[in-house]
Amino acid sequence: MQQLKEWCSDAPVFRPEVLDWIAKENLWNIWVPKTFKGREMSLTEGLKQLQTLARIDGSLGWTVTLCSGANFFIGNLKPEVAKELFAQPAIFGGSGGMFGTAEKEGSSYRLNGTWRYATGAPYLTHFTLNAKIVESGVEQVNEDCSPKFLSFVIPASEVQIINDWNTMGLKASATHSFEVKDVLVGEEYSFVYNQFHLPQPIFKTHFSVFADLTLWVNYIGMAEHFLAEAQVKDENRLTDLKSVIDAANQQVYAFAQQVENLTAQCNQFTEAFIQEVHQAASASVKNLSVAIIGLQPYLGVNASRENAVLNQIFRDYFTATQHHIFTR
Repeated sequence: MQQLKEWCSDAPVFRPEVLDWIAKENLWNIWVPKTFKGREMSLTEGLKQLQTLARIDGSLGWTVTLCSGANFFIGNLKPEVAKELFAQPAIFGGSGGMFGTAEKEGSSYRLNGTWRYATGAPYLTHFTLNAKIVESGVEQVNEDCSPKFLSFVIPASEVQIINDWNTMGLKASATHSFEVKDVLVGEEYSFVYNQFHLPQPIFKTHFSVFADLTLWVNYIGMAEHFLAEAQVKDENRLTDLKSVIDAANQQVYAFAQQVENLTAQCNQFTEAFIQEVHQAASASVKNLSVAIIGLQPYLGVNASRENAVLNQIFRDYFTATQHHIFTR
């Protein structure tokens, strides 16, 4: 693991050795069924794996989380399409924003737009995106007047990556924007969140709950790494961060167990439970942030040196806090 940490240390992109290690460990596919050559982890197992990676390196945990989270969409794809796309090693990733359009043409859609924040962009084999549906030049809307949209998966060869990820942290996550121009894609390559075609329990998980929990463990893992590297004369200074991390671990895995119980029993995810998870995760991340900031002034000048491990963890963590999921 020490070699892996050194390879990842503040790298602008992952070295081939890191990508080879991820592939060897089959980490892009932690949620993918074994029938598709995945690891088919339970929710709890997968969360622990992602947290371990974030504890090693922020970019490593973040990238595997977001890309394995995109490979999770295998459950949303029709079985014949899933079989086709996962016949070869597949690394999905993309944007959850609705930054483009899908104009209906018969049984296909013509995609256009520029999407932001595609984690792992240079490593991907396929990009996922959300697009507003347009028919006969008119944007379609739902009954509540919200825009109708579909999610799509397209080959990386159809995408132009825009190298605009210029941040203080999570550098190797390479979360660039991407552009799609006049790409015609069959309707079979579209999918809808929370509509699943595979039977494994993980695919009965409400996607917003899945997203909250998988990102939450990244913040915890980075905070654990920060705590492990922190050296202060008065160890009582570490108490606040330790207690917040302990509380976060108890909460996230209690929720994971509840989710596993719900999916095993094929019970519905209530809006109240979805909101409970989200609010708990948001509050926990805020508490972690406050505790890390509270500890930072006592870590000495070394923690401010750009080549210091603590400095990288700090930059990675607070870059990650800019994700919209816990700032809403």
